[in-house]
Amino acid sequence: MKVLKFGGSSVASSENIQKVITIISDNSQIDSVAVIVSALGGITDLLLEAGDLACKNDENYINHFKTIEKKHLQIIRELIPISNQSGVISQVKNKLNSLENILEGVFLINELSPKTSDKIVSFGELLSSYIISEALKYNKLDAIIKNSQELIITNENFSNAAVNFFKTDVAIETYFKQNKHKIVVLPGFVASTENGEFSTLGRGGSDYSAAIIAAAVNASVLEIWTDVSGMYTANPQLVRQAFPIQSISYQEAMELSHFGAKVLYPPTIQPVLKNEIPIKIKNTFDTNAEGTLITKISANNNPIKGISHMENMALITLEGSGMVGIPGISKRLFEALYLKKINVSLITQASSEHSICIAINNSDAEIAKQAVDTEFRNEITNQRVEPLIVEKNNAIIALVGDNMKSHQGISGKMFSTLGKNNVNIRAIAQGASEKNISAVIAHKDIKKALNTLHSEFFENQTKELNLFVVGVGNVGGKLLEQIKKQQDYLLNNLRLQVRVIALTNSKKMVFNEDGIDLNTWKEELIKGENLEMELFHSKVTELNYRNSIFVDNTANENIANLYADYLKESIAVVTCNKIACSSNYDNYLNLKRLSREYSAPFLFETNVGAGLPIIDTLKNLIASGDKVTKIQAVLSGSLNFIFNNFNEESSFHDVVKQAGIEGYTEPDPRIDLSGVDVMRKILILARESGTKLEINDIMNESFLPKLSLEAKTVADFMETLKKESGHFNKLQQKAAAKKCRLKYVASFDNGKASVGLQEVSSNHPFYNLDGKDNIVLFYTDRYSQQPLIIKGAGAGADVTASGLFADIIRIGNN
Repeated sequence: MKVLKFGGSSVASSENIQKVITIISDNSQIDSVAVIVSALGGITDLLLEAGDLACKNDENYINHFKTIEKKHLQIIRELIPISNQSGVISQVKNKLNSLENILEGVFLINELSPKTSDKIVSFGELLSSYIISEALKYNKLDAIIKNSQELIITNENFSNAAVNFFKTDVAIETYFKQNKHKIVVLPGFVASTENGEFSTLGRGGSDYSAAIIAAAVNASVLEIWTDVSGMYTANPQLVRQAFPIQSISYQEAMELSHFGAKVLYPPTIQPVLKNEIPIKIKNTFDTNAEGTLITKISANNNPIKGISHMENMALITLEGSGMVGIPGISKRLFEALYLKKINVSLITQASSEHSICIAINNSDAEIAKQAVDTEFRNEITNQRVEPLIVEKNNAIIALVGDNMKSHQGISGKMFSTLGKNNVNIRAIAQGASEKNISAVIAHKDIKKALNTLHSEFFENQTKELNLFVVGVGNVGGKLLEQIKKQQDYLLNNLRLQVRVIALTNSKKMVFNEDGIDLNTWKEELIKGENLEMELFHSKVTELNYRNSIFVDNTANENIANLYADYLKESIAVVTCNKIACSSNYDNYLNLKRLSREYSAPFLFETNVGAGLPIIDTLKNLIASGDKVTKIQAVLSGSLNFIFNNFNEESSFHDVVKQAGIEGYTEPDPRIDLSGVDVMRKILILARESGTKLEINDIMNESFLPKLSLEAKTVADFMETLKKESGHFNKLQQKAAAKKCRLKYVASFDNGKASVGLQEVSSNHPFYNLDGKDNIVLFYTDRYSQQPLIIKGAGAGADVTASGLFADIIRIGNN
């Protein structure tokens, strides 16, 4: 015999029930079947709420009752033709009348005992099983209904009754030996006491009912049909890469179900364990899916079978010097919790006996504190024990697997993986059997922790990078274009999955938790909400994604001022914005410190030389023990472009304008032409080489005339370039007469820095620097005679975007 159990989602509608009928029919062709059904989807909650409302003298219980009645009658009308409906509707209405009478009684006396509550909630399964049995008969299947209350006998612990297995097994065996029908339909969850009172097996008890019957008849298999294709490696609603576990042991299944895997009710395993009856978790809506097979020994060799979690947990701690060496402290603590019926999910105790830490449900925290403080009031008064410490809003995550004990380093790998992603562990528990390693973490870190661990233990080491991109102008637009082009390459060759989660321009912002489609990002951004950087930051931190990267493509000081806030949340920062690293020295140091403290990379390669590896090379020199003695550089691709294209045939104004059109200058060209941009770059290089320097310490010999320096707006500034054309022409002509070229040179020597326009002769390395190229000469202890030279394109949206992209990939590879 097979035992099939169908959950609430499988019988939530007439369409779903038709699928259930097909499954039952197919199975009954091969073997006789016992079918255990839950209440119609949502009905159990409605029944509980109706009872609660009636107890509170709230007449809205009537509306709940009417909803219950309407749903059942609608299912009948959709499943069974009119000619066959009358008898079924009559029986259902009789049951509903009984339910209505009970609810009315509760309403009148304003009292709802556990016994009455059990009676009310039992109607869900009693109604669904009757309707489904009649639908099976209409489909010409050999089916009969049997009330489980006549078979499963319990004690009088109403709402969570304990089964009398001796009497129950006898009743079930006797009935099925006499039964001649191919299909027996039974209501799950419900039972009765020895005195015939209604009782229930607790929420999720339909699984338990099925297991009890399967064990009693020694079934060939217990199939639990639900709305997912088995037990998953993690909650698929939180971990998109989670997949069904094909094979798992009884012990592993119990551990996973205890820690929140809701596919299976934890006590279900126990009745079938003795007879080694296999359990199969199947999907009602995808019958071809393999599902999960639960047996004594798993065929799955992976030491880790799944990652589970429990939400809304509180951590309670009893501590004090008066606990050390005193027998009975633990007994008193757990007894105080037991008397209040508080379930303990995790226990950990320091070897010093100075403290005991326990995880319980958030909702039990206040009751627990009152009970424990009362139990230890004498010790608390005498200051031998501290009042119970309660920390709410935590969660438990657990790695589960039978074979973890034979594989070294699993716990170390678990904790280091969480640590790298800044998930703080509050408590740890691991049994000697090593079937389970549990840790208490902050509730807000659940999704990040699950995804991080799943990636580490179950995926092909594909690392997911989640980008939050501010600024989609020239540089930002090119960056998105490059990411889109390289996504497949990064996934296949570097195992990096790069997702853009959020975008902003100067007015709008858009978020997509599954990643923005880079084919339609412009359209999505137009439809986005108004930009508020505080709200943007709040959303980024709420999402709390692993490997989050804040990408700043702007030249905005307000955005640069936000870096510390992101780093403190362990969110990496990648930026081409030079303002932060060229701000006051203390702020620069603080950002570097936060990066180390919170394990959040802070990368700014594109601050100097766009995509050229200037800063990275400098860092490697310093890290390897070399010392920088002098730097000479042309660091402005925009100024190099301008002076390379400025000659007697062109005006200075027109060349500057063209540089802006081609994206070589900042949106405000005064930043480039005043030398401020180059000052920031040489300042950053000086600081990265280990020198404490402020921007005011740099000598700036400006080539701009006074009128241009005093211009209030960009438009006014551009107009001065026309008016002062004679000034610029003289500079060019003077250099040409000497057979020199004009280059804007930055220098750092013996702790001092300067920037300014210089006439460079033909024998100088800077002379043949063409177009928008940058060049840097590093003189160090090792490169004292011939400098280390880095040369290449140092401006432009494409190369700057590629430098940003390289920093993003660098984070992914580390």
